[in-house]
Amino acid sequence: MGYYVRVEEDVHLYVEDLNPKGKRTILFLHGWPLSHKQFEYQFNVFSSLGYRCVGVDWRGFGKSDKPIHGYHFSRLADDIRSVVEALQLDDFVLLGHSTGGAIAIRYMARHQGFGVSKLVLVDAAAPVGFTAETAEHFLNLASNDRPKMMREVAESFFFQFITRPFEEWFLHLGLEASGWSTAAVIKMLRDETLYDDLQKVQAPTLIVHGVHDQVIPFAQADEMKQSIRHSILVPLYYSGHGGFWEERDRFNHEVHRFIEGELT
Repeated sequence: MGYYVRVEEDVHLYVEDLNPKGKRTILFLHGWPLSHKQFEYQFNVFSSLGYRCVGVDWRGFGKSDKPIHGYHFSRLADDIRSVVEALQLDDFVLLGHSTGGAIAIRYMARHQGFGVSKLVLVDAAAPVGFTAETAEHFLNLASNDRPKMMREVAESFFFQFITRPFEEWFLHLGLEASGWSTAAVIKMLRDETLYDDLQKVQAPTLIVHGVHDQVIPFAQADEMKQSIRHSILVPLYYSGHGGFWEERDRFNHEVHRFIEGELT
Protein backbone atom coordinates (compact mmCIF):
# COMPACT_ATOMS: atom_id res chain seq x y z
CA MET A 1 0.00 0.00 0.00
CA GLY A 2 1.11 3.58 -0.53
CA TYR A 3 0.55 6.60 1.67
CA TYR A 4 2.09 9.91 2.70
CA VAL A 5 3.94 10.83 5.88
CA ARG A 6 4.26 14.44 7.03
CA VAL A 7 7.91 15.24 7.80
CA GLU A 8 7.73 19.02 7.98
CA GLU A 9 5.06 21.68 7.64
CA ASP A 10 3.66 21.33 4.12
CA VAL A 11 6.14 18.56 3.21
CA HIS A 12 4.92 14.98 2.85
CA LEU A 13 6.93 11.96 1.70
CA TYR A 14 5.48 9.12 -0.28
CA VAL A 15 5.95 5.71 1.36
CA GLU A 16 5.37 2.37 -0.34
CA ASP A 17 4.64 -0.22 2.35
CA LEU A 18 4.56 -3.78 1.02
CA ASN A 19 3.61 -6.68 3.30
CA PRO A 20 3.14 -4.51 6.43
CA LYS A 21 2.64 -7.60 8.62
CA GLY A 22 5.95 -9.10 7.55
CA LYS A 23 8.32 -10.77 9.99
CA ARG A 24 10.93 -8.01 9.77
CA THR A 25 11.21 -4.63 8.07
CA ILE A 26 13.67 -3.45 5.43
CA LEU A 27 13.60 0.31 4.84
CA PHE A 28 14.89 1.19 1.36
CA LEU A 29 16.45 4.55 0.43
CA HIS A 30 16.86 5.09 -3.31
CA GLY A 31 19.68 6.81 -5.15
CA TRP A 32 19.82 10.14 -7.00
CA PRO A 33 17.79 11.02 -9.00
CA LEU A 34 15.48 7.97 -8.82
CA SER A 35 12.70 6.78 -6.51
CA HIS A 36 11.75 3.74 -4.44
CA LYS A 37 10.72 2.05 -7.69
CA GLN A 38 14.37 1.27 -8.44
CA PHE A 39 14.06 -1.56 -5.88
CA GLU A 40 11.32 -3.40 -7.76
CA TYR A 41 13.43 -6.56 -7.97
CA GLN A 42 14.11 -6.46 -4.24
CA PHE A 43 10.49 -5.81 -3.25
CA ASN A 44 9.42 -8.82 -5.34
CA VAL A 45 11.88 -11.15 -3.64
CA PHE A 46 11.98 -9.98 -0.04
CA SER A 47 8.21 -9.66 0.32
CA SER A 48 7.89 -13.26 -0.92
CA LEU A 49 10.37 -14.27 1.80
CA GLY A 50 8.09 -12.75 4.42
CA TYR A 51 9.73 -9.35 4.92
CA ARG A 52 8.01 -6.00 5.17
CA CYS A 53 9.46 -3.74 2.47
CA VAL A 54 9.18 0.00 3.03
CA GLY A 55 10.35 2.31 0.25
CA VAL A 56 10.62 6.05 0.82
CA ASP A 57 10.83 8.70 -1.89
CA TRP A 58 12.96 11.55 -0.55
CA ARG A 59 11.60 15.06 -0.71
CA GLY A 60 11.85 16.33 -4.27
CA PHE A 61 11.83 12.85 -5.84
CA GLY A 62 9.35 10.24 -6.98
CA LYS A 63 5.86 10.85 -5.65
CA SER A 64 6.93 12.94 -2.66
CA ASP A 65 6.35 16.67 -2.26
CA LYS A 66 8.93 18.83 -3.96
CA PRO A 67 9.67 21.90 -1.83
CA ILE A 68 12.38 24.35 -2.79
CA HIS A 69 14.32 23.79 0.44
CA GLY A 70 15.78 21.01 2.60
CA TYR A 71 18.26 19.33 0.28
CA HIS A 72 21.14 18.60 2.60
CA PHE A 73 22.14 15.41 4.39
CA SER A 74 20.94 16.38 7.85
CA ARG A 75 17.46 17.46 6.71
CA LEU A 76 17.07 14.37 4.53
CA ALA A 77 18.14 12.18 7.48
CA ASP A 78 15.64 14.00 9.69
CA ASP A 79 12.95 13.22 7.13
CA ILE A 80 13.77 9.52 7.48
CA ARG A 81 13.58 9.82 11.26
CA SER A 82 10.08 11.26 10.89
CA VAL A 83 9.04 8.29 8.73
CA VAL A 84 10.54 5.82 11.21
CA GLU A 85 8.60 7.41 14.05
CA ALA A 86 5.35 7.68 12.09
CA LEU A 87 5.50 3.98 11.18
CA GLN A 88 6.80 3.05 14.66
CA LEU A 89 9.63 1.04 13.13
CA ASP A 90 12.07 -0.81 15.37
CA ASP A 91 14.71 -3.48 14.83
CA PHE A 92 14.66 -2.76 11.11
CA VAL A 93 17.27 -3.07 8.37
CA LEU A 94 18.20 0.23 6.72
CA LEU A 95 19.32 -0.20 3.11
CA GLY A 96 20.52 2.74 1.04
CA HIS A 97 21.84 2.93 -2.50
CA SER A 98 24.25 5.63 -3.70
CA THR A 99 23.07 8.96 -2.27
CA GLY A 100 20.49 6.96 -0.32
CA GLY A 101 23.43 5.17 1.27
CA ALA A 102 24.96 8.51 2.20
CA ILE A 103 21.66 9.63 3.75
CA ALA A 104 21.58 6.34 5.67
CA ILE A 105 25.07 7.03 7.03
CA ARG A 106 24.05 10.52 8.16
CA TYR A 107 20.94 9.01 9.77
CA MET A 108 23.11 6.54 11.71
CA ALA A 109 25.42 9.31 12.91
CA ARG A 110 22.89 12.06 13.55
CA HIS A 111 20.19 9.87 15.12
CA GLN A 112 22.44 7.27 16.74
CA GLY A 113 21.01 4.59 14.50
CA PHE A 114 17.54 5.00 15.98
CA GLY A 115 15.61 1.75 15.44
CA VAL A 116 18.22 0.24 13.11
CA SER A 117 19.55 -3.23 13.82
CA LYS A 118 21.55 -3.64 10.61
CA LEU A 119 22.76 -1.34 7.82
CA VAL A 120 23.26 -2.16 4.13
CA LEU A 121 25.21 0.30 1.98
CA VAL A 122 24.93 -0.27 -1.77
CA ASP A 123 27.43 1.67 -3.92
CA ALA A 124 27.09 4.39 -1.31
CA ALA A 125 28.15 7.94 -2.20
CA ALA A 126 30.47 8.15 0.78
CA PRO A 127 32.60 9.56 2.18
CA VAL A 128 32.44 11.85 -0.87
CA GLY A 129 30.02 12.20 -3.78
CA PHE A 130 30.68 14.17 -6.95
CA THR A 131 33.86 15.96 -7.91
CA ALA A 132 33.51 19.65 -8.72
CA GLU A 133 34.00 18.86 -12.41
CA THR A 134 31.29 16.17 -12.49
CA ALA A 135 28.92 18.34 -10.50
CA GLU A 136 29.41 21.29 -12.84
CA HIS A 137 28.68 19.10 -15.84
CA PHE A 138 25.49 17.67 -14.36
CA LEU A 139 24.36 21.07 -13.09
CA ASN A 140 24.68 22.50 -16.58
CA LEU A 141 22.63 19.67 -18.04
CA ALA A 142 20.06 19.78 -15.23
CA SER A 143 19.51 23.47 -15.98
CA ASN A 144 19.33 23.15 -19.76
CA ASP A 145 18.56 19.58 -20.88
CA ARG A 146 17.58 17.32 -18.01
CA PRO A 147 16.49 14.42 -20.26
CA LYS A 148 20.00 14.40 -21.76
CA MET A 149 21.44 14.42 -18.24
CA MET A 150 19.39 11.33 -17.41
CA ARG A 151 20.59 9.65 -20.59
CA GLU A 152 24.20 10.25 -19.52
CA VAL A 153 23.44 8.98 -16.01
CA ALA A 154 22.05 5.76 -17.51
CA GLU A 155 25.11 5.34 -19.74
CA SER A 156 27.50 5.47 -16.77
CA PHE A 157 25.25 3.64 -14.30
CA PHE A 158 25.36 0.08 -15.61
CA PHE A 159 28.25 -2.21 -16.51
CA GLN A 160 26.04 -4.86 -18.08
CA PHE A 161 23.88 -4.41 -21.16
CA ILE A 162 20.44 -2.91 -20.60
CA THR A 163 17.59 -3.10 -23.08
CA ARG A 164 16.05 0.02 -24.62
CA PRO A 165 12.74 -0.52 -22.75
CA PHE A 166 14.62 -0.82 -19.45
CA GLU A 167 16.58 2.34 -20.22
CA GLU A 168 13.35 4.24 -20.94
CA TRP A 169 11.90 3.04 -17.63
CA PHE A 170 15.06 4.16 -15.84
CA LEU A 171 14.94 7.59 -17.48
CA HIS A 172 11.31 8.00 -16.45
CA LEU A 173 12.21 7.35 -12.81
CA GLY A 174 14.76 10.16 -12.87
CA LEU A 175 12.46 12.61 -14.62
CA GLU A 176 9.80 12.20 -11.92
CA ALA A 177 12.03 14.39 -9.76
CA SER A 178 11.82 18.17 -9.97
CA GLY A 179 14.56 20.12 -11.69
CA TRP A 180 15.35 22.14 -8.57
CA SER A 181 15.69 19.10 -6.30
CA THR A 182 17.81 17.32 -8.90
CA ALA A 183 20.20 20.27 -9.00
CA ALA A 184 20.18 20.82 -5.24
CA VAL A 185 21.30 17.24 -4.56
CA ILE A 186 24.10 17.57 -7.12
CA LYS A 187 25.36 20.54 -5.08
CA MET A 188 24.99 18.56 -1.85
CA LEU A 189 27.05 15.71 -3.26
CA ARG A 190 29.70 18.24 -4.34
CA ASP A 191 29.85 20.21 -1.10
CA GLU A 192 29.16 17.79 1.78
CA THR A 193 31.31 14.90 3.01
CA LEU A 194 30.74 12.08 5.50
CA TYR A 195 34.18 11.32 6.90
CA ASP A 196 33.17 12.02 10.50
CA ASP A 197 29.86 10.18 10.12
CA LEU A 198 31.49 6.89 9.16
CA GLN A 199 33.19 6.65 12.54
CA LYS A 200 29.82 6.93 14.30
CA VAL A 201 28.13 3.96 12.63
CA GLN A 202 27.71 1.28 15.29
CA ALA A 203 25.33 -1.23 13.70
CA PRO A 204 26.60 -4.29 11.82
CA THR A 205 27.05 -3.10 8.24
CA LEU A 206 27.10 -4.82 4.86
CA ILE A 207 28.84 -2.87 2.10
CA VAL A 208 27.94 -4.05 -1.41
CA HIS A 209 29.71 -2.34 -4.28
CA GLY A 210 30.18 -2.93 -7.99
CA VAL A 211 33.81 -3.38 -9.00
CA HIS A 212 33.13 -1.52 -12.26
CA ASP A 213 31.26 1.39 -10.68
CA GLN A 214 31.99 4.55 -12.70
CA VAL A 215 29.85 6.78 -10.47
CA ILE A 216 31.29 5.98 -7.04
CA PRO A 217 34.67 4.22 -7.43
CA PHE A 218 35.15 0.89 -5.71
CA ALA A 219 38.07 2.38 -3.76
CA GLN A 220 35.50 4.26 -1.69
CA ALA A 221 33.98 0.93 -0.62
CA ASP A 222 37.38 -0.07 0.74
CA GLU A 223 37.57 3.24 2.58
CA MET A 224 34.15 2.69 4.14
CA LYS A 225 35.16 -0.83 5.15
CA GLN A 226 38.19 0.59 6.98
CA SER A 227 36.17 3.30 8.72
CA ILE A 228 33.00 1.46 9.77
CA ARG A 229 33.36 -0.98 12.64
CA HIS A 230 31.70 -4.38 12.26
CA SER A 231 31.45 -4.02 8.47
CA ILE A 232 31.62 -6.61 5.71
CA LEU A 233 32.49 -5.80 2.09
CA VAL A 234 31.00 -7.86 -0.73
CA PRO A 235 32.34 -6.92 -4.20
CA LEU A 236 30.05 -7.43 -7.18
CA TYR A 237 32.42 -8.41 -9.97
CA TYR A 238 30.00 -8.02 -12.87
CA SER A 239 28.32 -4.77 -11.84
CA GLY A 240 28.72 -1.03 -12.15
CA HIS A 241 26.62 1.33 -10.04
CA GLY A 242 23.48 -0.79 -10.42
CA GLY A 243 24.33 -4.10 -8.80
CA PHE A 244 20.86 -4.29 -7.26
CA TRP A 245 19.70 -5.00 -10.84
CA GLU A 246 22.82 -6.15 -12.70
CA GLU A 247 23.52 -9.01 -10.26
CA ARG A 248 20.13 -9.01 -8.57
CA ASP A 249 20.09 -12.72 -7.72
CA ARG A 250 23.45 -12.61 -5.97
CA PHE A 251 22.69 -9.21 -4.48
CA ASN A 252 19.42 -10.40 -2.98
CA HIS A 253 21.05 -13.60 -1.75
CA GLU A 254 23.89 -11.79 0.04
CA VAL A 255 21.57 -9.22 1.61
CA HIS A 256 19.28 -12.02 2.80
CA ARG A 257 22.22 -13.93 4.28
CA PHE A 258 23.37 -10.79 6.09
CA ILE A 259 19.94 -10.05 7.52
CA GLU A 260 19.58 -13.65 8.74
CA GLY A 261 23.01 -13.62 10.36
CA GLU A 262 24.53 -16.12 7.91
CA LEU A 263 27.04 -13.61 6.52
CA THR A 264 29.45 -12.40 9.18
